Amino acid sequence: MTSSSSYSGLEEASSKPHLCGAAKRGSAAVPHHSNPDRPETPIIEFREVGKSYGTFTILDKLSFSVRPGEHLALIGPSGSGKTTILRLLMTLETVTAGEILIDGRSLNREERSGKIVQASEAHLRRMRAEIGMVFQHFNLFPHKTVLENVTLAPVLTSRLSKEEAKNRAFELLDKVGLTNKADEYPARLSGGQKQRVAIARALALQPKILLLDEITSALDPELVEEVLSVITDLRNETNMTMLLVTHEMSFAKDFADRVLFFEQGKIIEDGPPAKIFQEPDHERTRSFLRKVIAAGQRV
Repeated sequence: MTSSSSYSGLEEASSKPHLCGAAKRGSAAVPHHSNPDRPETPIIEFREVGKSYGTFTILDKLSFSVRPGEHLALIGPSGSGKTTILRLLMTLETVTAGEILIDGRSLNREERSGKIVQASEAHLRRMRAEIGMVFQHFNLFPHKTVLENVTLAPVLTSRLSKEEAKNRAFELLDKVGLTNKADEYPARLSGGQKQRVAIARALALQPKILLLDEITSALDPELVEEVLSVITDLRNETNMTMLLVTHEMSFAKDFADRVLFFEQGKIIEDGPPAKIFQEPDHERTRSFLRKVIAAGQRV
C-alpha cells in the first residue's frame, strides 16, 4: 500500500491555537536515550492483562510496554479494546487478570502487611496522579466556568493552592488559545473549544502520561483541526508519554513513534507508522486500512 500526503490541516498559522508558552523540553523525536547496559524501565507495562464482562472478553492476555516519552497510537476496529486500555490506566475499570505497571509500580496491586493485595482507593489515587486523560465527549462540569474546570483537580488534590492553580490554569488556557474564555461556561463554547479546555484540564496536574480517547470523533469536521493542532504542539514541545486512540489515520501516522493495531483484544501488529501504514504484514491490518481508504480517509 502506498502512502498519500499527510494530514493537511496541521499547517502552522498564527490564528490557530498553539503552545506558545511551552518550554522546549524535547524534540519531535522520542526524548529517550537508551543504554544497552542499563535498560530503561517502561513507564507503562501490561503483563498478560485480561478484561472480561461475564463471558465476553475485551482484552485477552495483553502484553506490551511503552517507553518514557514515547507517542503511541492505538488503532483498529471499534470494539477491539483500545479505549478499555485507556480506562484501565485511568483506573476507571479494573483488570480481570494480569497486572499493569506504571514506572515499575503495580497499578492494580499493592503490598500491605507483607502481602500482595488488590489496590486500595488510596493507592489508585496516588498512581492516577501521574496520568491525565482527555475524553471523547469532553466531560466538563457544566455548572463551572472554564477556569473552574481547569483549577478544580489541582485544588481538590492539594497539589496547588487556589492562587497557584489559577495561575497554572491561565498558563494552560494561553497554550490552548482560550484565555478569553476563562469566565465562560461550557454551554457557550464550541465543541473544539470544549475539547481544548478538556486538554488544559488534563494537563493541570502536570501528568507524566497523557491519554487521548477519540478526542475528535464528537467534533464537527471543521473543528477537528484546532484540536489536532494543540496535540501536535504537545507532542513536539513536551516529553510526556502519550497514548492516542483514534480513527484519524493520517494524524496517527504523523503523531506516533509506534502504532499498535488491535483486533478482538489482541495486538495484531506493532511497529513504526511507515511500516504499519505502508507495508503491514498482516492481512487483517491491510483489510482494515483498505476500508479506511474506501471511506475517504488518507493514510
